[in-house]
Amino acid sequence: LQNVRIDPSSISFRMWKDIPVPFYLSVHFFEVVNPKEVLQGAKPVLNQRGPYVYRELRYKTNITFHDNDTVSFLEYRQLFFQPDMSNGNEEEYIVVPNILMMGAAVMMENLPNFVKLLLSGALAGLKQEAFMNRTVGEIMWGYEDPLIDTINMLVPGLIPFKGKFGLFVEFNNSNSGLFTVNTGMKNISRVHMVDSWNGLKKVNYWRSSECNMINGTAGELWPPFMSPTSLEFYSPDACRSMTLVYEQSGKFKDIPIYRFVAPKTLFANGTDYPPNEGFCPCMQSGIQNVSTCRLNAPMFISHPHFYNADPALVNAVEGLHPSKDQHALFLDVHPMTGIPMNCSIKLQLNLYIKQVSAGLSALGEREMLLITLLFFCGSVEGSVLKQFYTNLVLIPSLLDYLQYIFLGLSVLLIISAAVLMVMSQ
Repeated sequence: LQNVRIDPSSISFRMWKDIPVPFYLSVHFFEVVNPKEVLQGAKPVLNQRGPYVYRELRYKTNITFHDNDTVSFLEYRQLFFQPDMSNGNEEEYIVVPNILMMGAAVMMENLPNFVKLLLSGALAGLKQEAFMNRTVGEIMWGYEDPLIDTINMLVPGLIPFKGKFGLFVEFNNSNSGLFTVNTGMKNISRVHMVDSWNGLKKVNYWRSSECNMINGTAGELWPPFMSPTSLEFYSPDACRSMTLVYEQSGKFKDIPIYRFVAPKTLFANGTDYPPNEGFCPCMQSGIQNVSTCRLNAPMFISHPHFYNADPALVNAVEGLHPSKDQHALFLDVHPMTGIPMNCSIKLQLNLYIKQVSAGLSALGEREMLLITLLFFCGSVEGSVLKQFYTNLVLIPSLLDYLQYIFLGLSVLLIISAAVLMVMSQ
């Protein structure tokens, strides 16, 4: 119990502060194979590209202990491209929808018509097209686009950035917000449980108190002596708490684990699963609208390839093949300590784009989703794995054997003593 508390004198503190487990971010892009045909109303044909793999290093700063048995910290992440683990490089070109133009068009749908007409004219003058052919590095880490200055001039504050635009331009060398969690010094069952995030006990992104609740841990460690039921964590990237459910017991490299998976209701809409009504306005089940926490950009999250989603989403395009083995997320946690041994968190980032009035989009009447796959995965390995195996398997097994040896010796001593007593009589 002393070793799993968040305390500078505990064995696990250094691992909690600077996580030794290697994490990898694997990014896949869906290339649009038939962009010209799509502009004529054809169904988009997608080709999955990648993975483009990045080693993710995490470390905590601003660690501050408080009198109420909590500790605050900022956790930063750095990403480093791994060419040897990737299927391709950052200089490769990929044809994808014009993310900035399409996203801005939908965001401007409810603005006055004269503003939309001004933007439509600006798009024509800047020769903006519905699809763009850019490198992986540009899509990931940003590219300069005169449309950024135009949007900032016409509708100040609509987009939160200047200069370069990229899907992950603000992800690298950034933190996930100020977490305050319980140390477990007085109540070990509360260790790692989130007390607040950025000073908030609840977020205000959603339409119900239940959906706004910050539940569980920060997603790194859980309290010890876990039961085979469920686990919760708060994800700043998804702007919500998530609950995974117990699937089965097993072993990861001889270390006992509980496997937790996402229930089918995780991204269900409010019609199919009423508790999710607070996350609406919803579309089909299987995608969650996160626009309220993404500056009203039409962003949705889902499982990769729309796994566990409404079949209509898969059928809207060609090239998707959802399967549990490849696209389901899971966490393998050592139940006695609450330490994850192996994980694979798989999410899909979707940008909703459609035709809006004043000619801001060139996709006709078609609605579609831009799809990017994000695979966050990591597992205990190397010297850390050996240390875990020694402490969590080898020593407990040795102690288990020793107790039977001592029990056997005790029985022999009792029998010997009984025999001696009989003989003495």
